[in-house]
Amino acid sequence: MSADGTVFEDGELAEGSEGVAEFYAAVGKLIKLFRERAGFTQRDLAHRLGYGEDLIGAVERGKRTPRVELLTAADELLGAAGVLQTVADDVMKAKVRVSARHPAFSKAFTKEEAQAIEIHEYSMIAIPGLLQTEAHARALYNMRRPWLSVEQVEQWVAARMTRQEILKRWPLPTLSWVIDEGVLLRPVGGRDVHEEQLRHLLEIGQMRGLELQILPLDRTGHAGMGGSFILLTPNGRSQIAYVEVQHVNRLITIPEDVRRMATRYGSLRAQALSSEASLALIEKRLVER
Repeated sequence: MSADGTVFEDGELAEGSEGVAEFYAAVGKLIKLFRERAGFTQRDLAHRLGYGEDLIGAVERGKRTPRVELLTAADELLGAAGVLQTVADDVMKAKVRVSARHPAFSKAFTKEEAQAIEIHEYSMIAIPGLLQTEAHARALYNMRRPWLSVEQVEQWVAARMTRQEILKRWPLPTLSWVIDEGVLLRPVGGRDVHEEQLRHLLEIGQMRGLELQILPLDRTGHAGMGGSFILLTPNGRSQIAYVEVQHVNRLITIPEDVRRMATRYGSLRAQALSSEASLALIEKRLVER
């Protein structure tokens, strides 16, 4: 958790989690009860479990979604006789109920993104959310498995379009994207949807203050082989990072980890085509369709 209490290094905030906040608060009280009975301080527990002290404190206050792995390990360490392990199953069910109503992006991330003064993203497998057309976003959600309801898809599409208000504000944050060329080749949603998406990328790439680069397929290797990620710089605070895979998300605040990712992004920008060459490549893909 950061110094001002708004960002965590993984998972999501418990506040505003659609009716489960009170449940998480009760779980936090249980952890505190067993911790104190075992004679551990928050620092002791954090050290023994391999988590940050601030994270343990936030979980105990009900401000942080307790991770199943934390509950399982704490149960054994604190001699909770299976109580916390049993609660872990209910926590998982609560998280599923919340995720059924919200996109996979964590609320902590979207809050930080909306206020960031810098946003940089490397995308290896998909068009970045801030750059997606409505039809493209709808196609992505419609291909989810298990299936999403029509209402859920429309809610998530609306949420994604709302995120894009960032591109309309002034002054703009510093914005840049590096997108793998392979993303341009997959016609998500069909020919017409994909063509509209490529034309939208061309428009974005020509906007003042936005930088869009394509990482060409002919690179024999590059710094982003570990996967996609986003770097955010909050106003007045240190840079943070965000990663998501298979709808599991993590907001990273550990300075050394963020520094490594920022270094990788710098290398990716150097390995990618220039903005002008990138737009030319997108135009080429449009002509080839």
